[in-house]
Amino acid sequence: MTTFNDREKSFEKKFEKDQELQFKVNARRNKLLGLWAAGLMGKSGPDAEAYAKEVVLADFDKPGDSDVMAKLVKDLAAAGKPTEEHTVRKQAERLMDDAKKQLMTETH
Repeated sequence: MTTFNDREKSFEKKFEKDQELQFKVNARRNKLLGLWAAGLMGKSGPDAEAYAKEVVLADFDKPGDSDVMAKLVKDLAAAGKPTEEHTVRKQAERLMDDAKKQLMTETH
């Protein structure tokens, strides 16, 4: 019976590690997305970094990406750079790969 319990604990640890990695990848993707949007709005340096942080924090409002997408679409429109949600989502998909690569190189 201990073999089964050991396997179960091993699966639980792997699940936790996978969840933690996914959280980090999403947060990194949101930061990159925030930096991308900041660039469109003419922000750079510390202003762009601060905006990217706002985007990361926006993800904690509701489950899923809808809160981040809504913030970006609203902020871009307010800055005179109206961008449709599907365009922002497409950019998010592109940046997801970059986020994964960045985290993998940092952890190895």
